[in-house]
Amino acid sequence: MTRSESPPQALGTRIPDFFIVGHPKCGTTALYEMLRRHPQIYMPALKETRWFARELHPRTPTSTHPGSLQEYLALFAAARPDQRAGEASPSYLRSREAAGRIAELAPDARIIAILREPASFLHSLHMELMRDHVETEKDLAKAIALEPRRAEQQEISHRPGLVYTDYVRYVEQLRRYHDVFPSEQVLVLIYDDFRAENEATVRRVMSFLGVDDSAPLELTEANPSVRVRSPRLNEMVRSLYLGRGPLGRALKAPIKAITPARVRRGGLQAFQRRAVYGKPQPADERVTAELRGRFREEVVALSDYLDRDLVRLWGYDGID
Repeated sequence: MTRSESPPQALGTRIPDFFIVGHPKCGTTALYEMLRRHPQIYMPALKETRWFARELHPRTPTSTHPGSLQEYLALFAAARPDQRAGEASPSYLRSREAAGRIAELAPDARIIAILREPASFLHSLHMELMRDHVETEKDLAKAIALEPRRAEQQEISHRPGLVYTDYVRYVEQLRRYHDVFPSEQVLVLIYDDFRAENEATVRRVMSFLGVDDSAPLELTEANPSVRVRSPRLNEMVRSLYLGRGPLGRALKAPIKAITPARVRRGGLQAFQRRAVYGKPQPADERVTAELRGRFREEVVALSDYLDRDLVRLWGYDGID
């Protein structure tokens, strides 16, 4: 909150009661979809507001995310007094500033984090960043090898880079929230539990939020991983849809004139499913082994921090 903005209490607006802070590819979208169907919970249609992690998401002229505190709080204006209001922005866990910003606005808020075994997490994350036109290196091992250069560019430009290691500083990330929130207000979930005991885990979240945990629950699987067959074709399709580049600009007007936006989106998604995206390939065993070796100490530290044997659960007990 900047000095020019009025405090939320003066605005008479609703402040969120809870935050799903991440990580991506760990079930955050599915949890968001299931919780927002609960009659005692309100979550805005915009899943990722990104408001408290603005340093990771520099605003652009075409951004649809809130640009002021008033715009952010307006997302929760429709919440009823008897509902818990919340949002889900997976970048809040990686952000170095989000925890403090959330605590300043909503010190009584509940925080939900979901953590996943590092190697499988980064494999899925890499595919998502490829799909979303963030990553351009198709090979995960090569992308990780670029980290030193990308980290240096990040320091120079003061803009977030594609440094995969930054996502797996689990203990450091959790400490940022425990430093500003009492432990009873922070719930740390493990992705394995969410997958294996989906309903029980979601009901645990409901209880944590203080809503009826016996309400009917529709289990959902959202945001499945897909493999980008061709980064070049993926970027070309995006340029055509957005009207970028000579060909995109030439075709945008006539296509827009004869087809509704819904039809254009549907056609784009159908083409992507058939020609651009494919089923995920199995993770490269060599890369997986290297990642597991790199992050073993982090998993050991997280096990101690959470007082849970994740070393054994995630199969790190056989790694030197």
